[in-house]
Amino acid sequence: MIELTIDGLRVEAEAGTSLLKASLDAGIYIPHLCSHPDLEPLGACGLCIVEEGGAQCASCTTPVREGMVVTTRSEGLKQKRRLSIELMLSGHPADCTGCPVYGSCELQSLIQYLEVSDQRLRRRPNLVAANKANPLVMHDMTRCILCARCVRVCEDVRGVGALTFVKKDGRLRVGVRDGLSLVDANCRFCGSCIEVCPTGAIRDQEGLLDGHVNRKLAIVPCRTACPAGIDIPRYVRLVHEGKPGEALAVIREKVPFPGVLGLICDHLCEGACRRSELSESISIRALKRYAVEHGDDGWKAGSRHLPPTGRKAAVVGSGPAGLTAAYYLAKQGHAVTVLEALPEAGGMMRVGIPAYRLTPGVLDAEIEEIRAAGVDIRTGCRVESVDGLLDDYDAVLVAAGAHQGIQLPITRSGLEGILLNTDFLRAAALGGPLPVGEKVVVLGGGNVAFDCAGVARRLGAKEVRIVCLEAREAMRASAEEIIEALEEGTEIHTSVNVRELVGQNGRIAGVRCEAISAFRFGPGGQVEVDVLPESGFVLAADTLITAVGQRPDLSEGFGLPLEHGNRIKVDDATLATARPGVFAAGDVVYGTRSVIAAIAAGRAAAASMDRFLGGDGRIEEVLAPVAEAGSVLGHKDGFAPAGRCEEALEESGRCLQCDLRLTLSEPRFWSSYPHH
Repeated sequence: MIELTIDGLRVEAEAGTSLLKASLDAGIYIPHLCSHPDLEPLGACGLCIVEEGGAQCASCTTPVREGMVVTTRSEGLKQKRRLSIELMLSGHPADCTGCPVYGSCELQSLIQYLEVSDQRLRRRPNLVAANKANPLVMHDMTRCILCARCVRVCEDVRGVGALTFVKKDGRLRVGVRDGLSLVDANCRFCGSCIEVCPTGAIRDQEGLLDGHVNRKLAIVPCRTACPAGIDIPRYVRLVHEGKPGEALAVIREKVPFPGVLGLICDHLCEGACRRSELSESISIRALKRYAVEHGDDGWKAGSRHLPPTGRKAAVVGSGPAGLTAAYYLAKQGHAVTVLEALPEAGGMMRVGIPAYRLTPGVLDAEIEEIRAAGVDIRTGCRVESVDGLLDDYDAVLVAAGAHQGIQLPITRSGLEGILLNTDFLRAAALGGPLPVGEKVVVLGGGNVAFDCAGVARRLGAKEVRIVCLEAREAMRASAEEIIEALEEGTEIHTSVNVRELVGQNGRIAGVRCEAISAFRFGPGGQVEVDVLPESGFVLAADTLITAVGQRPDLSEGFGLPLEHGNRIKVDDATLATARPGVFAAGDVVYGTRSVIAAIAAGRAAAASMDRFLGGDGRIEEVLAPVAEAGSVLGHKDGFAPAGRCEEALEESGRCLQCDLRLTLSEPRFWSSYPHH
C-alpha cells in the first residue's frame, strides 16, 4: 500500500491508483466532471486539479506516490475551478429549473459547490435543436459540455463507436459518426451514454421513464413487468452465450413452472420490451422455452432444502399459486400437503388451458419436481371448510382458483346445448369432452372464450363464431390467440350484444344479435348498451358456450368471509385472511388473471407463511453461476431494424441489454463526502 497525505489526513491506496480515486475513497471530495469511475481519465475538464510538490496537477491522471503531500482546497484552486466551470457554462442554457434533469445534474451540483454566479458569465449560446427523432434516445446538445464521457463509454466500454466528436459551425460538438442517424450508425441502444452524461444532453426519450417512482426498475422494463421478477435480461444473455442450462437456472430462481410458462405465459415482458420501439420486441417467451428444451438439471446443484421444522401446512388447490407456495414452503423445511378436488393436479393449468396450448407432459414433469421437493399432493380431496384443517395443520393456504363459470341471465333459458366455459374445458381436459354441434357460438372476448372456440373446433365443430360486447381493440384476449383463431376460420363478431336466444324443440338454435356503439355497467352490475338502429341479425347455433368470466367455487360455509365475486379478502402485504393462520393467494383473491401472476402470488404467500411458521421468509435462491455480464457489445450491422427470427442465438442477440446501464457507477455528489 502507498501512504500519502491529503489535506492533512493520512491516506492509504494501492499502487497505480489515481490521486482522485484515492482521495474520494478516503471521503475527501475533489471536484471533477470529465472523470468517471468506469472510464479512462482524461484530465480535460480542469476541475480536479490539486496542489502537490509546489505545482498543480490533474488528480484523475496522477498516480499516487509514497509520501505525497496533497492540497485539494485553496483559493487559487477554487478560482481556476470556477474559471473552468464558467467556460463550460458560456454555451449552456441559463435556466436550470426548467431542465429535465434538474436536481440530479452533476454540473448543477458543481455550480453550487464552487459558488459560481451568473454575473461573471459571458454566454455564447450553443444553439443546437434537440433531436427527438429517435424513439429511445434524445440528443439535446445545447446542454453538452464536451466532457467526452458519452463518446468514451460508447467506444471504450461498449465497443460500438456510434458517437464521436464533429466540428460544425466552427465549434466542436458531440455527434453521431459520419453524420448518420443512431440507427444507421448501428447504435446498440444500450443507454450507457445516457447513464454517464452529467448534464442531460443525452437522455431517455420523453415518456420512457416519466412517472416511474423507481428509476432503476424503469430502466429494465421487461424484468419489472414480470410479476415473478424473473431476471429476463440475464437469461436472454445466457441463451445468446450458448448456455441454456444456466439460462434455465436463472428462470428457476423465481418459478417452478418454466416449461409451462415457455408455452402459455402472457408475456407482459414482451409488451414492455424497449426493443419494440425500434422494430419488434424480443421473443422472450420463446427463448424461455428454448432454455427449458435445451437446458439440463444443473440448477439442482444450487437448490437448497432446509432441515425439517416440525411445522405442517395445508394448501387447498393445486393450481399455479398453490403448487408454487407448496414448493417453496417444503424447501423451507415445512411438511406440506396439497388438497386438490379434481382427479388430477394442476388446477387451471390442467383443466383451463387446452392441451393444444399446454402439453400435459410438460405440466406433469414440473409437478413431479414439486413432489420430489417433498410436497404431498392428494387429488380427489375437496375441502368444504377450513375449520377442520386448522386442527391438523399449523397454517393453511387457500389457493382454490376460480373454477365456477358465470352464467348470463339470458343463458338461463333451460334450452339444451348451452354450456359453461369452465365445465366445457374441464370435461375436455379430463378425457370426457361434452358433445358439441356443427355450429358453435361462444360468448365472450377473453382468452378463455378463444380457448373454448379452439377446443370446439377440435371436437368437430364446422362453424365457430365468437361474439363479444367489446370492440376489437378492447378485447381482453391476446393478439396471438385472436390471430390463431382467425387462421383456423373462426369468425369474430365484436361490438355485438346478444338480445335473445332462439330455440327450437327445446334446444338452442341461434342467437339474435344487435350491433352496439358502446356499453357500460350500471349501478347493479347490469350491462347497458347503446344499440345501433336496424342492426339486428341472427347467428345459427346448435351449441352456445358462455365464456364471460369465472369466480371461485366457494360457499358461505367455507369458513372465511367472502367479498364480491366470491373472492377472499386478504391483507395486501401478508396475504393473511381475517382468520389467524389462514392465508389466500391467486385467482381466489383477485379474480382471473394469469399463470405468471398466480406464481408470483404463490411465492408471496410462501414467504409470508414461512414467517408465520417461525422462518425468516427468505425463499430466494441462487441457482445459476454468478458472473458479471461482459461490458463489450461491439459493432453489429443492421442491429436496430432487425426483426424477430426463429433461431434462438440470433434472436437473443437482438436484446438491447438495458440492464447493462445499471452496472455503470452512479454519480456521487459532493454533499455525500465527509470532507468537502
